[in-house]
Amino acid sequence: MTTEADLDTAEQAIVETVRDFVDRDVRPVVRQLEHDNTYPEALIEQMKQLGIFGLAVPEPYGDVQVSAPCYALVTEELARGWMSLAGAMGGHTVVAKLLSAYGTEEQKQRYLPRMATGELRATMALTEPGGGSDLQAMRTVAAPADGNGDSSAGYVLNGAKTWISNARRAGLVAVLCKTDPAAEPAHRGISVLLVEKDTPGFSVSRDLPKLGYKGVESCELTFDDCRVPCDALLGGVEGKGFGQMMRGLEVGRIQVAARATGVARAAFDDALRYAQERESFGVPIWQHQSVGNHLAEMGTKLTAARQLLLHAARRYDSGQRADMEAGMAKLFCSETAMEIALNAVRVHGGYGYSTEFDVERYFRDAPLMIVGEGTNEIQRNVIVSQLVARDGL
Repeated sequence: MTTEADLDTAEQAIVETVRDFVDRDVRPVVRQLEHDNTYPEALIEQMKQLGIFGLAVPEPYGDVQVSAPCYALVTEELARGWMSLAGAMGGHTVVAKLLSAYGTEEQKQRYLPRMATGELRATMALTEPGGGSDLQAMRTVAAPADGNGDSSAGYVLNGAKTWISNARRAGLVAVLCKTDPAAEPAHRGISVLLVEKDTPGFSVSRDLPKLGYKGVESCELTFDDCRVPCDALLGGVEGKGFGQMMRGLEVGRIQVAARATGVARAAFDDALRYAQERESFGVPIWQHQSVGNHLAEMGTKLTAARQLLLHAARRYDSGQRADMEAGMAKLFCSETAMEIALNAVRVHGGYGYSTEFDVERYFRDAPLMIVGEGTNEIQRNVIVSQLVARDGL
């Protein structure tokens, strides 16, 4: 399934390079790594060498910033090999976009060149224990360090975050917090602080056990009188964090949609191949109508998901507000991935339940995209709000 026709030659080559990496180096080892829940250190190092962590970093801070459609296709290829590898670059990309769009020149110079090479990896911290999707109800607060309302001496950060990917290996965390808890409306009191690893008072309190998404850690973070300098405030202006992060989540949701599409594609490819190899009653099982119908539905929905993903990516690149398009892509692609993964198990029969085949992994990985980066219930709220605001499609 090729979709690089709209990319320029250089971007087509990038997608093809990542595809080759996945087929050559990822797929032969992923089953054992995943079952052992082993962090893929060697594969991450190869991703650094390929420049994958710098694809969202613009010049002069990075070498190659690609279009959003190219980035989506690279993410899809990684997820086709192992969804955890695509997850390892998700929050990193959002932070790169936040810094590129809103960071001060000093912040850009300090972080982006090292993020482009993968020397410095970043993640974002939004979700809180008990907070769920209501980001404006967060309890993580950054108070002026001098105690008198003057933030020039920096901030004291207190609170907790949860489900933070790559938290143990990230050197930089973009933390959404309240710098003015009394602000009305609440979003006007929200800011983003750039917290570096090993800052006193910042700790990774525990790793969360997971159904899937193995190998890459998801953690709880604790901020206990964590002191950060005033220049850690993204963009240098308080109260802008909610809007900044909502724009960042547009690319974040496109990334999750791409991960879902990659998992769906892997499940479909495995099911289609198995249906041609496996015979029953003297014919390949795809010739049985019940199996053939599954494959027809899977192929159709995968194609639709891919087009919706690329539509959202193009909208994002246009510079226009893309929360509805990203929400649609995230919603449809993730639900499609779950359906295709389940049907791949059906096509494989008993082997689909065996850990000797990859389809059981797809079935465990797919649900993450339904709840990650804003649940699909939240996506529906975003979509209908924008449909009304835009007076339709």
